[in-house]
Formats: sequence, C-alpha cells, structure tokens
Amino acid sequence: MLENIKTIAVIGAGAMGPGIAQVASMARFKVILIDNNEEAFKRADETIRKNLHRLTLKDLRDLKRKEAGGISTIQRDDILARITTTIDLKEAANADFVVEAITENPEVKFKMFRDLEEIVPKGVIIASNTSTINIQRLGEQSNRREKVIGMHFMNPVPMMKLVEVVKADTTADETVKIVVALAEKLGKTPVVVRNFPGFVVNRVLIPMINEAIICLQDGISTREGIDACMKLGANHPMGPLALADLIGLDVCLAIMEVLHADLGDDKYLPCPLLETMVVNGKLGKKTKKGFYVY
Repeated sequence: MLENIKTIAVIGAGAMGPGIAQVASMARFKVILIDNNEEAFKRADETIRKNLHRLTLKDLRDLKRKEAGGISTIQRDDILARITTTIDLKEAANADFVVEAITENPEVKFKMFRDLEEIVPKGVIIASNTSTINIQRLGEQSNRREKVIGMHFMNPVPMMKLVEVVKADTTADETVKIVVALAEKLGKTPVVVRNFPGFVVNRVLIPMINEAIICLQDGISTREGIDACMKLGANHPMGPLALADLIGLDVCLAIMEVLHADLGDDKYLPCPLLETMVVNGKLGKKTKKGFYVY
C-alpha cells in the first residue's frame, strides 16, 4: 500500500536520478540516492539546487511565484535534507520502494536487478525508469516478477507531468495500483501502458526525431529551419533537433535500434547521420555539442 512507503531508493545519479530524487523529496518521502561514482553526487546536488532555486521564493509576498508553485527557503532546505547519498548499494535494503535509473544498457540493468534482488526486502516493488528495455526481461532477473514494473519519467523530471507506468504480463495488478498512486503523490500524471517496444512516447517521438534528422541529412532545410517548422507549424514547444540534443543522441539511437530489432520493420532504421554523430561523440547537451553547440 502507498501509505507503507516512507523511503524511496533511487539507483543512479545521472541524467534522470536527481530529478526523481527531487520530486520524491518534494512529496515528503525520504530519499536514498545511490550511485557507484561519488562525482555524480556533486553534479546531482548542483542540478537539484538549480531546479529548486527556480522555485524558491525570495519573498513570501511574491504571490505570482507562490501561486505558480514556488517554495520558501525553509522548504528548499527541508527538501535537500531529506535526500541522502551513498555509493553503497546495500543501503537500498532500507527503502520501501526502489526506482532504478541507471544507464540504458540491458546487461548492466539485468545485473543491477539481480543485485537488488539479493538486497531489497522481498515485499518491496522495484521499478525501472527504462525508456527502451523490456520490463518482462528485467523481471526475469528476480524472484519477484509480480513486483517489477516500469516507471518511465520524462526529462526533465521536475517539469514534465507524464509517467508511463509499464505493466509486464507478470506484473501484479496491485503493483500497478500502488505505482499509479505513487506517481500521483509525486505530482505526476500516470498513464498505464503495455510492455511493448518504445512504450507510447518513444514509439511515436523518436521516429519523428529520426525523420527530422533525415530531413537535415537530405538538405531539405537547416537545423534551425527544421526546428522552426515543427515549432510554428505543429505547435511543438521545442524543435525535434533541439529535443534530440536534450534527450541525448546516444539515447535516441539506442531507442531506434531497439524499435528496429524488436519490431522488425525497416521504417525504424536509424538515420546514418545520427549514427555518425554518436560515433563521433556528438551526443547533444551532455557533451556540449550535438546538432547545436552549448
């Protein structure tokens, strides 16, 4: 039951973990942020503080910011205080709920789920923030398949409302019910989806981004022109090439490869330009250079 969840362990302090930790703490859960790289905690702390700074009310009489969800400096400090960090994965044993948010590498995730199976108490749900990997296969790494589920947050986590709740065939209905309630408690809008390649968002979004890259490769327009067309013509808040840089071109490529392999349809073949950019280390914002320079 949701009321039994007091402490949430977030595994991974990279691109998504800090945002998940932040929203969990803002919902008044204790958070254990776990990563095997202590340097990641410094970046995570900077990210969370930057996010909270945008919300912090310097003056509680600033009603416009307050109405927009602003917080006081005392609330900010409380949020930070509820988050602890550790490189010791065994600390996950103290959590009532676990969210895995490590690299999108199947073998690395499979090993993590096997390790968590040995550490996390038997009744605890283990959710994965994966955007590409089959939840059923993650469940097969454990003896609690009914308590393994996808909890796919969108990036940036504090701003984006959607959480795809991914139910595998072996995921218990009660597990789905708890995760839906937890997502709502975190201020998100959960949508239950089938365990299918790309789920919903990436099944639609990433091929669209891939097609935008093909347009650039074919010289149909400039990067700015393509992004402007989709912003002004389709009312997208961000152009597809800028969005690809935000997501990470390596992540976009990995998702296209999963869609192509699992669905067996050549319409999901990654654009050669996308493959070339990833090989050359131009991954977007994370490397300061992608379709744009940062």
